[in-house]
Amino acid sequence: MNWIDRLKKAHMLSIITIFLVVIICLVAVLINRRKEAKQASENSYNMAFYELVDYVQNVETFLAKSLISSTPEHGAETLTNVWREANLAQAYLAQLPIESQELENTERFLNQVSDYSYSLSRKNIYNENLTDEDLNNLKNLHSYSVELENTLNQLSDDINSGRIKWNELANKGEVAFAQQVSTSSLDGFSNLEENFHEYSGLIYDGAFSEHLTSSEKKGLIGEDIDEEMAKQKVIEFVGNNNIKEIQNLGYSENANIPEYNFSITTVTGDNISISVSKKGGHIVYMNSNRDVNTEIISQEDANQKGKDFLNKHGFQNMKETYYLKRDGIVTINYAYTQNDVIIYSDLIKVKVALDNGEVLGIETTGYLNNHTQRDISNVKITKDEAKKTLNKDLNIASEGLAIIPTEYKTEILCYEFKGKVDDREFLVYINAQNGREEDVLIITNTPNGTLTM
Repeated sequence: MNWIDRLKKAHMLSIITIFLVVIICLVAVLINRRKEAKQASENSYNMAFYELVDYVQNVETFLAKSLISSTPEHGAETLTNVWREANLAQAYLAQLPIESQELENTERFLNQVSDYSYSLSRKNIYNENLTDEDLNNLKNLHSYSVELENTLNQLSDDINSGRIKWNELANKGEVAFAQQVSTSSLDGFSNLEENFHEYSGLIYDGAFSEHLTSSEKKGLIGEDIDEEMAKQKVIEFVGNNNIKEIQNLGYSENANIPEYNFSITTVTGDNISISVSKKGGHIVYMNSNRDVNTEIISQEDANQKGKDFLNKHGFQNMKETYYLKRDGIVTINYAYTQNDVIIYSDLIKVKVALDNGEVLGIETTGYLNNHTQRDISNVKITKDEAKKTLNKDLNIASEGLAIIPTEYKTEILCYEFKGKVDDREFLVYINAQNGREEDVLIITNTPNGTLTM
């Protein structure tokens, strides 16, 4: 081998050596960053857990105080604190990578105690004393909160001992939870599960009904379907003669409503996006974005077109409420009616083209989440008694019963009064059980629609 070949060989070895060193350095950096990310994630989960423990302790403390509050003023303040701390506890619980049944029930408990404490605080604000039943419910909820606090403290010991590793829970779920958690913690959760069933039915009727605090979708009826069955549902909904090509876009398991997604090219060249629920095969969403250049259809005709479309596809007793018009398309909100009572929780949105009345879109999420038959017999005051709460300057144009959702995931049966003060239109909602004013909305009429604020 001459000196040139030796030089080439040495040069090649140098290049290979440098290349290997670079790879080793990169691997070391990646491993180090992965460790740092894993540690940061572990720290984040630990922080969320200890914040959860603190807020659950606060819930227990304020529930205990609520049992001995002797004045409505102090009771309102204490119960408002319960409501706030329970909401914050829910927020941190949601950050933990645990999906076991026990913690699902813990989340449900925190949600319900939040709603109930808020309801009782409103009683106190209106200078009403709590009934014996209210106090008994609070006593039972306090007992459950003590058990929950003790069990979380046992779980804290598992974390401090290193028995629980959050990242493994995130990757392996319930199996890892069962393997890592100590027997005392599992026994604690089992006791919570058993006792929860005793507490869960105590207070959650009416405004705190099960369907609003459960993950169950009341409007999703029927058995689970597979992808091929979902495709057939799409074809039936759109019409086989209207479809040139249909493409499967996959399954969304983590959506609010687990669904199969499809894309359609119509025979006229338009594109339609559509999704079908896995449970029951319900149309969750459909949308076409074709251009609409003229407006021939009146708003009244568009309302009827939308209602006819809903009737055709099995959505009966729907009433148009508000609408918004843009670029030749009107989006109309339809609410379900039960015995002439408008139920605003069961909402469906329909898009209607104003050139020919074609329905271009539908969204049924609100309806599928909430639709069920309600008990609307619990009316304790008359319409005339409800009117006594109204502003004397309100000139009433229409009146009737309605069920309205609240920001606290509850529903309230109300008298709905529509009227004017001076030149402004209002909707006023008076509780049909106690005559309280629950909400006031301003109706805004514009050239592009009727909205509420």
